[in-house]
Amino acid sequence: MKNILFITLITFLGFNKLHSQESDQIVIGTKHSMHSSILDEERSYWISLPDSYNDASASYKKYPVLVLLDGNLHFKSITGMVNYMSSDRYRSYKIPEMIVVGIVNVDRRRDYTPDKIVTTRKNNSGGGEKFLSFLEKELLPLIDQKYRTDRYRILYGHSLGGLLTTHAYMKESSSFNSFIAVDPSFGTWDSETMDRKLDSLTQNSFDRYLYISTANWGKRNIRNRDRHIRLFEGLNSKSKDVFPGRLEYFEDESHTSVPIISFYNGISRIYEGYSISYRDITSQEQLVNHFKSISDRLSWKINPPESLVNQLGYTALRNDKTMALEYFVLNTQNYPKSYNAFDSLGEAYEALGNTKKAVESYQVSLKLNPNNTNAENRIKAIKSN
Repeated sequence: MKNILFITLITFLGFNKLHSQESDQIVIGTKHSMHSSILDEERSYWISLPDSYNDASASYKKYPVLVLLDGNLHFKSITGMVNYMSSDRYRSYKIPEMIVVGIVNVDRRRDYTPDKIVTTRKNNSGGGEKFLSFLEKELLPLIDQKYRTDRYRILYGHSLGGLLTTHAYMKESSSFNSFIAVDPSFGTWDSETMDRKLDSLTQNSFDRYLYISTANWGKRNIRNRDRHIRLFEGLNSKSKDVFPGRLEYFEDESHTSVPIISFYNGISRIYEGYSISYRDITSQEQLVNHFKSISDRLSWKINPPESLVNQLGYTALRNDKTMALEYFVLNTQNYPKSYNAFDSLGEAYEALGNTKKAVESYQVSLKLNPNNTNAENRIKAIKSN
């Protein structure tokens, strides 16, 4: 099943009459469904793809995956923020483009509670492990099969969703690499439970990144806030190295207002340093080391963005052609299926007077994109001289 999510623009004209006019759709994503054998039910999920995903010139690109619990509540706001923070259209480059997957709720208490909650009345809590199995063994493999993913996954959850997100982080093994837990509801994690969970931690958790936010609910949140602090301090003490995570308190935000600012700060922390300006880069070595430090923090290889390196190359081409060549070569090594990277490399070789290498680079670019007229024209110009 596949439907289009859209916003219809309505124009109000006059004082007493409502006039509608036909308009194009602004598409923010698509609706899908699948049958889960693990949960024994039909599950709906929504997908938002990056601006560049369907661009033929970017068909080689692979994208990290952001999974939103309570997707039907957070999909519109989070996809808009991801798009603004990553798209070439806005040139903010704060985070890489990514595929957003919103999971539509069925039963939050059942799916988001990892531990059985004992109450006087019968309840169906404690299905968190089963729900995580659905995500990891059914949904994520399906997303990997249908879309170009690079297998770096981020899990975002708020309230009870934040509880499950934290639990997933603390498991010995996880299909997710980073976690954003927004004001997680730790009501069932008393001191004894939390200590037990901390004692069962392995170093595997510290290969992942965890961001926890805490909202100000007034007096009613003090106990929950203290549990957030207690857990975070426990994680810090258990980590052999610098703990890859952050706890942030928002005094001016409530439990319902904190998700948006928490996502912005959380995703920015995960990709801290990704948005470095080309003006702050002085050499290829500095650039490589900078992104290596990000990769080390996330335990995942993050290459310098192709657009950043291209900008560095063309900036250097005016004053230091040898340095420019180093940047363009780096881009072809990191993005060997990018026609634009080889096209730029051809221009660098041409500027250095190495026409043989220039033609070779242009030919690779043309092979990757037969419609690249610049490479075609440059080859003709070189051979005619």
